[in-house]
Amino acid sequence: MIVLKFGGTSVGSVENFRKVAKIVNEAKGPRIVVLSAMSGVTNTLVGIAAHLRSGNTEEAITEVNGLNDKYAEVARELLFRDEVFYKAQVFLSKHHQMLLSMVSSEFTDKEERVLMAEGELVSTNLFQLFMEDSGNRSSLISALDFVQIDKFGEPKTEVIKDRLLKVLAKNEKTDLWITQGFICRNDRGEIDNLKRGGSDYSASLIGAAVGARQIQIWTDIDGMHNNDPRYVDQTFSVKEISFDEAAELAYFGAKILHPQSIIPAQVNNIPVLLKNTFKPECAGTLIHNNSKSQKIRAIAAKDHITAIKIKSYRMLMAYGFLKKIFEVFEENKTSIDMITTSEVAVSLTIDNTARLKEIVSELQGFGNIQVDGDLSIICIAGDLAQNKKGITAAIFNSLKDIPIRMISYGGSNYNLSFLVKTADKVSVLNLLNEGLFSETRIENRDLVSA
Repeated sequence: MIVLKFGGTSVGSVENFRKVAKIVNEAKGPRIVVLSAMSGVTNTLVGIAAHLRSGNTEEAITEVNGLNDKYAEVARELLFRDEVFYKAQVFLSKHHQMLLSMVSSEFTDKEERVLMAEGELVSTNLFQLFMEDSGNRSSLISALDFVQIDKFGEPKTEVIKDRLLKVLAKNEKTDLWITQGFICRNDRGEIDNLKRGGSDYSASLIGAAVGARQIQIWTDIDGMHNNDPRYVDQTFSVKEISFDEAAELAYFGAKILHPQSIIPAQVNNIPVLLKNTFKPECAGTLIHNNSKSQKIRAIAAKDHITAIKIKSYRMLMAYGFLKKIFEVFEENKTSIDMITTSEVAVSLTIDNTARLKEIVSELQGFGNIQVDGDLSIICIAGDLAQNKKGITAAIFNSLKDIPIRMISYGGSNYNLSFLVKTADKVSVLNLLNEGLFSETRIENRDLVSA
């Protein structure tokens, strides 16, 4: 069994639906296809929800009608057989009426979650009808029948496994199943969503539940790159990478994956293959536990970082001081990215400033507070164990002319991170690319992953 997940751009048009179908049909053996909403649809649904929240019913109706017109046009161009197109019309009409019914009723959080699930429900129905129209035997199964989260929003993995296996057994006349990413039911049985990692998380949970031999994540990027191709020329796709390295890069800016979405795959030792829907001939990136060790694998950057420095001589030789500081962030539901300490100071970073004013106010009682914004974290991932020689020299020699605000090293064997001004980010990424990955700097290829 393999699991193939396709993102929004992969099902963003009629042409792309056909590309996905070709990839799915060429895959061998039993497979489960997990689809996101068509590109742009989730943003439209967010807009509709905003209109309904603010009472702008006319704008909401306009958006709903426009979305229905988009779906109808896709169905007309995608489907050729009259009886299949009629099925699409019936489904889309029910979908349209359901969305319109929300305009005249009270719009609560519960209704919003129902609204947000519609994108995936429509894309999977259209894809299933296209497979039927093309003469391919497949079965549409609803993620709402087997993906469930608890009251804390965490997936109930044993429940998912038990229910999914029963659903597959009921639909055993095919070896191709189609389902939705992102959506689920909560502990009250209501429609909800996975939030973190979305459809990637769904694919990983499904793969773990069925004991898949591989999970494939298909996007519009040919695997994970060694650097950010938006800012750096001459990047390359990393052929393989460990789960730990991939998680570090994902957390610190590599947008191709959410860091928590691959945890179920890692725990169950299921390789994850990142592929490009539009360049299926490219090898992509294989994420697995048996990845060959490399010193420096890749670089990522995370923007919109704020640094907070707490300086107090009361820290000196005092126990419990850090605990009190961390409690401030816990109470304000704000996570910390990086942290460094000295005898009399603590510096840390956050990427969510929604409660910054309250945090600073509470920290004032501990000492002098300094806050700096417009910063970026640069993450260098690889096998960076402290007993390896020459790694840090190569990194910091590349950045000898760049002011570094903060360094985090040693908390993980797979990550060295430092903080710079966002204005310097592009320069930093290019300098590191030249210093760490350039052929002129490397005589021995085992320094980096090629």
